[in-house]
Amino acid sequence: MNHLQQLLSYVQQETRRQQKTISLIASENYAPVAIRKLVGSELMNKYAEGTPGNRYYSGCTIIDEIEKATYTACCELFGGEYANVQPHSGSQANQAVFLAALKPGDKILGMNLSSGGHLSHGYGKNFSGIFYHATSYELDPTTNLIDFSQLEDLIKKERPKLVIAGASAYSRQIDFKTFAEIAHRYGALLLADIAHIGGLVATGLHPSPLPHADFVTGTTHKTLRGPRGGFILTSKEWGKKIDRALMPGIQGGPHLNSIAAKGACFALAAEPSFIQYQQQIIRNAQTLVQELQHYGFSCLTGGTDNHLLILDTYQHKITGKTAEERLEEIGITSSRSAIPGERLSPSIGSGLRLGTPAVTTRDMKEGEMKKIAQIIFSALLEQQANKTQLQDKVKTLTQCFPIPE
Repeated sequence: MNHLQQLLSYVQQETRRQQKTISLIASENYAPVAIRKLVGSELMNKYAEGTPGNRYYSGCTIIDEIEKATYTACCELFGGEYANVQPHSGSQANQAVFLAALKPGDKILGMNLSSGGHLSHGYGKNFSGIFYHATSYELDPTTNLIDFSQLEDLIKKERPKLVIAGASAYSRQIDFKTFAEIAHRYGALLLADIAHIGGLVATGLHPSPLPHADFVTGTTHKTLRGPRGGFILTSKEWGKKIDRALMPGIQGGPHLNSIAAKGACFALAAEPSFIQYQQQIIRNAQTLVQELQHYGFSCLTGGTDNHLLILDTYQHKITGKTAEERLEEIGITSSRSAIPGERLSPSIGSGLRLGTPAVTTRDMKEGEMKKIAQIIFSALLEQQANKTQLQDKVKTLTQCFPIPE
């Protein structure tokens, strides 16, 4: 077998793995066939550095129309004034905002990683913590919710130039309006990162950061169920600075195949059926929380308003990494997570993050969440759990609910 055949074989193996496993990774989803075809289309052959009407290569007439249609769809979906759909990822979308609005060494304030923040919100080993003076806010130790009184005291003391609202492991709604009021009161700009909750925001199931935030960044591959990639929404005033920050600041040629797929993603998210899909994501997450609590698990904040939940596995003397590994052995993928007041390293974690976008795409509903909760309980807490039986239960669910073609 040559290298090409080997790679094609790996793709087939991965396709089978996805079909045979249950993904509870909150940042994963299954993109529709139309979106996958666009990502693999001839658009990947074209170089198009720059922006529509201002390219560094010829032959971009059609490409310009594709990108214009995509950022128009993005603005219409979220109610934005100006969009850039070129970021290759959510982290690069954040990086572009930093480059446009800050100078190296400027102060930023984001949610602490162990409280549910993201690496690009100021983590010390990330670009955001290397090139900028990063401080962080934590959750209330009793409720595990954002404490706006503490946040305001911290902003007043530190005087950051940019405040980041958003998270990758926070199960409650985020009050972007209050974030903006506090940040602007002390002269700070506000970046709202909706990478995880983009689909909920687009359908009105989570309060929108627009028009409160100065910048909104997001990804299209989580709750939006699109291709891997990022986007930025901002005002026309900041728009040109954002464009220059992306090119020539941090990126070269945009991936037009992904941009076209983002456009399809935004169009699909504007359809009425997408609202029903997002509603089911939330119902599934809430059912999963209730059932896991019934089995004795502790869920941070006591519940969820969105697509994810965080279990404190260390309460049962199980690290997040161990819990993740045990579930993967029976065919369920998840992700370890730090929890507030984390005592272990981020690579180990004391918690487990679970999400419902992918299983909802497979048309699983509340009944299936109850079955999955029982399987998780058996895998993690039952001393005499039969691994083969649990694997069979997972197999039955995946066969009854295949990934849509």
